[in-house]
Amino acid sequence: MNRVLGRSGQAGLSMSIFLLWCIILAFGALLAFKLGPAYMEDMTIKKHFNTIAKDATFASGSRREIENAFGSRSQIDRIEAITPKDIVITKEANGITLSASYTTRIPLFYNVNACLDFNPASK
Repeated sequence: MNRVLGRSGQAGLSMSIFLLWCIILAFGALLAFKLGPAYMEDMTIKKHFNTIAKDATFASGSRREIENAFGSRSQIDRIEAITPKDIVITKEANGITLSASYTTRIPLFYNVNACLDFNPASK
């Protein structure tokens, strides 16, 4: 029995709206799966920069020692975005600061690419 003032019939999601939400969620998942590894690699590089910069043995060390330390860490974590030669080392009064600048280009679909610029640095 229908109410006189109330809403009658069923309420819910139409098929077209459901398909639209599926497409939006699929596109979001595509972006997450394609771009996620690049951001994870950037966080790994920052972690290694901070570890090396805080180590007291490298504060007065040579560039070669710092490059070797980063090179061994990057082989373990399979970092391919930068090489040890790309690191900019700045010596300061309280230690060293490591930084780099690089661009990663990720193909998304067809001829659409995502170009990501990263600037990791130690704190």
